[in-house]
Amino acid sequence: MSQTEEFTNICEAPIGVFDSGVGGLTVAREIMRNLPNERIVYFGDTARVPYGSKSKDTIIRFSRQIIRFLQTKKVKAIVIACNTASALALDEVEKDLDIPIIGVLKPGARAAVQTTQNGKVGVIATESTIHSHMYRKYICEQDPSVMVFGKPCPLFVPLVEEGWLKDSITEEVAHRYLEELLEVGIDSLILGCTHYPLLRSLIRRVVGDSVNLVNPAYETARELGELLRDQGIANPGYERQKAQERYQFYVSDAADKFKRFANSILPYDVETTKKINIEEY
Repeated sequence: MSQTEEFTNICEAPIGVFDSGVGGLTVAREIMRNLPNERIVYFGDTARVPYGSKSKDTIIRFSRQIIRFLQTKKVKAIVIACNTASALALDEVEKDLDIPIIGVLKPGARAAVQTTQNGKVGVIATESTIHSHMYRKYICEQDPSVMVFGKPCPLFVPLVEEGWLKDSITEEVAHRYLEELLEVGIDSLILGCTHYPLLRSLIRRVVGDSVNLVNPAYETARELGELLRDQGIANPGYERQKAQERYQFYVSDAADKFKRFANSILPYDVETTKKINIEEY
């Protein structure tokens, strides 16, 4: 699809999805599974990852550049598939847009409030997301009685990207991170970084069956579907195109490495990933 292509019907336009790198592919995967009629244009900012250690102003600037790129693809809605950017940039960038934009924090917060029985919710995420206190803010807006316990887990991202999803070292790290959350008696745990759903089975072993795991990627796909239907812009169907024609992937660096990771977690093989200079936008 060229940058100048016009869609005959807005319903046929793609969803723009972006993340600091590969983690947001878990959100794209849930959109593919739950909204199979929708097209996706995904951008991973692999040249500037990680976002978790950067300032709010920098994250806002990066997000605006990426949104301008996605707008050249005529997207009808945007998903910020990054907890850090959702926490630090969403409220600012949505002021500039005339299309819907959602992040991953609010859907995850809503699901946690709905599932907790004892009012104790744990959040694991990057340091920036935890220190923003945005999950606490969104949860308390819905139910001020819920107690929120945050824990940064910075080692999870490199372990996931190394492919150590079931490694004993990763499990030991998880035990150390999650011990204090279990000690306070949480019964719901938000996987507050898009990499973390890939560790779901390992985290389940560590926390046991009594703790509900909230996957914001899944909750975001559900909320996106509701938003598209409410606004009358859901794609009711598509010609039986190949997946490569429905899903496009762009990065700011390391396209081959991105493609290998994408092929390890997505339900189809990514044939092409294009590198662009995001600083031009």
